[in-house]
Amino acid sequence: MADTSKKFKNPFQKRPKEKRLNRSVAGNGILFFLMAICGVFMALPLVMIINNALKPLDEIFQFPPKIFVRNPTLENFSDLFVLMNNSWVPFSRYILNTVIITGLGMVGHVICASLAAYPLAKHHFPGKGILFSMVVLSMMFSWTVTQIPQYIIISWLGINNTYAALILPAFSFGMGLYLMKQFMEQLPDSLMESARLDGASEWKIFWSIVMPNVKPAWLTLAIFQFQQMWGNTGGLFLRNEELKPLQYALQQITAGGTARAGAAAAVTFIVAAVPIIFFLICQSNVLETMTTSGMKD
Repeated sequence: MADTSKKFKNPFQKRPKEKRLNRSVAGNGILFFLMAICGVFMALPLVMIINNALKPLDEIFQFPPKIFVRNPTLENFSDLFVLMNNSWVPFSRYILNTVIITGLGMVGHVICASLAAYPLAKHHFPGKGILFSMVVLSMMFSWTVTQIPQYIIISWLGINNTYAALILPAFSFGMGLYLMKQFMEQLPDSLMESARLDGASEWKIFWSIVMPNVKPAWLTLAIFQFQQMWGNTGGLFLRNEELKPLQYALQQITAGGTARAGAAAAVTFIVAAVPIIFFLICQSNVLETMTTSGMKD
């Protein structure tokens, strides 16, 4: 008769104790205290921006400066509105330029980065490693280093002083391609293989399977690209005032000196508020990107 003692475990046998993380109450208190300090330092600049936008001029120039406003007012925003209406280019024109440049640059970069990342992540072809190494190396150089070659290329293409001078270079940022490629590699290959067996084309697989599954990744990329495009003044490529974005007009107001300190505070609030609002809208998907980054077959 075969020995079955190894197949069945003794119910009275003691199980080994699981290792648990032992953390004292004092350690938790110190950890939360340090996190609270870091949180205060991170939130303090934003708090000051909001309060400065609501301060009257006497509180803005008060020394030592106060963090919180005592007599809140909206005069800074009204002064900004008057200044923008007195300019020979309508304020709505600056807003339209910003929407066109930021929107097309962000959407185009997400699409181009995703299209380029898919074959690098899920296909095998000669030169794949060299191409990805070039993408990684391109991330080592700052925009200042490539500024002159980029200007020469844009002038050679004949798109200087147009929207395309700011939109087309936004399609080729290496960081977006790197992010999308690393995230697509974590998708199970069985998803694509099943779709191929059902007769789906590569375009169908990309748009119907890959992109919905990497939605947190491209939304995260959209946030980064939105912040970068929103802060673009277009001063290097745009000469006509009718083509310049809102950021350029607001920058000119802040350069007006102490007489426009109130309007400059309102400008700072507007510049910081729009990317923050866009981030809050996509925040849940950003957190999902971090939590699902370990998905494998």
